Amino acid sequence: MLAVLLPALVVGVVSALVLLGVSLLAERFQEVLWENLPDALGIGRYSSLWMIVMLTATGVAVGVVVHLVHGHAGPDPATTGLVGAPLSPGVVPGLLLVTVLALAGGVSLGPENPITETNIALAYWLGRRVAPGAPGELWTGLAAAGTIGALFGTPVAAALILSEFLASQPGPGALWDRLFGPLAAGTAGALTMTLAAHPSFDMSLPAYTRTDWGDLLSALVIASAGALLGMAGVLATPWAHRAFKALRYPVLATAVGGLVLGLLGALGGHLTLFKGLDEARELTSSPDGWSAGEFAVMAVVKMAALVVAATCGFRGGRIFPAVFAGVALGLCAHALVDAVPPALAVACAVLGIVLAVTRQGWLSLFTAAVLVSDLAVLPVLCVAALPAWLLVTGRPQMQLREDGTALR
Repeated sequence: MLAVLLPALVVGVVSALVLLGVSLLAERFQEVLWENLPDALGIGRYSSLWMIVMLTATGVAVGVVVHLVHGHAGPDPATTGLVGAPLSPGVVPGLLLVTVLALAGGVSLGPENPITETNIALAYWLGRRVAPGAPGELWTGLAAAGTIGALFGTPVAAALILSEFLASQPGPGALWDRLFGPLAAGTAGALTMTLAAHPSFDMSLPAYTRTDWGDLLSALVIASAGALLGMAGVLATPWAHRAFKALRYPVLATAVGGLVLGLLGALGGHLTLFKGLDEARELTSSPDGWSAGEFAVMAVVKMAALVVAATCGFRGGRIFPAVFAGVALGLCAHALVDAVPPALAVACAVLGIVLAVTRQGWLSLFTAAVLVSDLAVLPVLCVAALPAWLLVTGRPQMQLREDGTALR
């Protein structure tokens, strides 16, 4: 384990720096596209026309890059999960370029999948040269843990996600021993990101102070509703993927996908654009600022945008958009029944949707709890997770096989 420690720390720090660099570049480019350029043209920053034009143009740009770059920016993103086999290093530049374009252009996907793929590819390539005798799985695990730790700002997220993966893999040693290296990498990634950018998932909702019987019933209903909304997106994924595949050309598929995303943005409002975390904070800053109907529309539009973006060829992750959809759904529940605490409603809705989209039980519980930063909600979340998991387990996943059919 000591021999793994130094490589783990290095991989964790580099993973965080890659994430930080891509995020900062995307943010600066986003300011140009959505603030400087429309101001210079005298067009409303988030007018319906500008959203449609920008998302369509982003689709064209991403499609052109995918068509031209080496390796076509990686495999079909609809067929990949958060942690996969190492890509060729030559694919990385194109993958990072289309990721920056999508993040800046307003596509409803997060950075987690392509950044994790990038860091795994780099760690595997360099690790096999520095220590050719080490197993390849070591570098995959360290890079995945470092990236996840950096994304969530804590190594706990990496440990929870990888514990599910490692528990299903054969190998000697106790689970905690096998988590030692990934946990060190996740710690290094989280500390690097915390010191450099101070990330936070806290939605600053009113504190959840006490639990009563009504809260338990509300939690069961809201988490189940979130799981059903997430499953609606999951079931729509193969159909959307086939429709975009029928267009045959990557440029055409992403251009049409961008156009649809622009139309959805015009319907749901500009908060339904982008990866969704900052936009979710804007929603929670004023839980009573929108009606139940408006929250419901945003939740449905965001889920539809996630399905379109994930199937037309854009590179990106599904966790952050799912979180936004859950936040909107939870606030919808609070608006319908004022007695339901907003923190509880948001946490349970996020739990249900993330469960359906990722099938990661620990990740879903962790994400839901960290959004409200209150340990008092954890026991209720564990109860709410039971019916939500029964609704999604054994059913199709939001990841497709090479032939376009859904995994189970």
